[in-house]
Amino acid sequence: MSMTKGFSNAFRIPELRKKILITLGLVFVCRLVSQIPTPGVDWTVLGEIIADFKANSQGGLLEMFEVFTGGALGQCAIGFLSIWPYISAQIVIQLLSSVIPSLEKLKKEGENGRQQLAQITRYLTIALCVFQAWGIATALSHPEMLGIAVPAGKSIVVNPGIGFNLMTVIGMTAASLFVMWIADQITTFGIGNGGSLIIMINITSRLPQALFAAWERYFGVNGDVTTRSGTPAELAILVCFFILVVMGTVMLTQGVRKVTIHSTRRAVGGGATYGMQQTYMPLRVNYTGVMPIIFAQPLISIPATLLMKVTKTDSWLHGVAQDLANSTTALHIVVYAILIMFFTFFWVATMFNAVEISENLKKDGSYVPGIRPGRATAEYLDDLMTKITLIGGLGLLLVAIIPMLLMGILSIPWAIASFFGGTSLLIIVGVALDTLRIMESHLLVRKYEGFLSHGTLRGRSGV
Repeated sequence: MSMTKGFSNAFRIPELRKKILITLGLVFVCRLVSQIPTPGVDWTVLGEIIADFKANSQGGLLEMFEVFTGGALGQCAIGFLSIWPYISAQIVIQLLSSVIPSLEKLKKEGENGRQQLAQITRYLTIALCVFQAWGIATALSHPEMLGIAVPAGKSIVVNPGIGFNLMTVIGMTAASLFVMWIADQITTFGIGNGGSLIIMINITSRLPQALFAAWERYFGVNGDVTTRSGTPAELAILVCFFILVVMGTVMLTQGVRKVTIHSTRRAVGGGATYGMQQTYMPLRVNYTGVMPIIFAQPLISIPATLLMKVTKTDSWLHGVAQDLANSTTALHIVVYAILIMFFTFFWVATMFNAVEISENLKKDGSYVPGIRPGRATAEYLDDLMTKITLIGGLGLLLVAIIPMLLMGILSIPWAIASFFGGTSLLIIVGVALDTLRIMESHLLVRKYEGFLSHGTLRGRSGV
């Protein structure tokens, strides 16, 4: 009831109502871009090939693209790249700023430095768009290079050639940059982070398809129970399991380890002083967010797909590649788990600087009770973060493999299973919590009741 009242109150505040309407309008435009087919592509032929791949890959890289692009893959829309080149550029710059001194210096120069990093990120986005769009155009024109068999007498591209390649590069690059601009406008004038919201909307746009697939599975095609493949008992168990998974994902997303920080007496302006203060440093359990899953999935699917194309069908190596490409096999799940844990610790090691945090605490006259300032504090934070990362990584791993287990054990289609965990659920839960927190802050400032009867929503921080 409080949640419903919170949404009702949101539209009573003119400023918040304006932000919500701007966000909805820009998201609608973004969805239109993802539905405009690329000129020169016979998307009916492409759809047949994609359907064949989905039937054989058991929820691999193509399904991930379909989810993240909001269905733009099916008709090879000009908005196929969506916001991902921009997101990829941000990740690359963020990683490089930790190892390249000049970028790290810009990162510490305040607003001016951040603007320069943002400009570099945009230039890198354009380069990634051109590279990816050219690769897509080449693959569409010459699918045989990837070992893709096209039905006899048919062609994906009506008139392949340099003209089609250039037209595709210009169209997809312009569309991706337009989506990037929309994301910036949502961040500036709307509610929440524009890039994250666009990704979440792309994912949730596949929800009607998942519900339709679930209806046919448990209630039959056109209500004909003789055609159903699932039982009512299975449906009831899945609904309860879904609620538990969402609750666990919320706990994983919101979970923090509070480190007590004491501040000593210090002088402030006018000769006044303040005494000992106690605060907390929140260390997120899931510090990495969805990055390990995003890194791990392509590192399995792409090499496995290429390996299948270059090896003989009767060789043992081809069989290994098939097992790696099939997300329901034990080999795929084990390798996937190893990669997720590796990237979890890699991301934390790259982004969490215990030495810098320790030095900042020492400069501010703050310390962790029972721990000497300086090197001892850095070692304590590093050891603590390692333990937290292990717990968070295991939780992330569990959420990531749930869809695969559902597909392998219960033969549930990918369209349904993808909403029970993995990147989709993590992004939806995280972005939804952040957006609701921002809306709630507006409500509380105007003395309106928030979305919870007791307490307030806590959003994520960091990446």
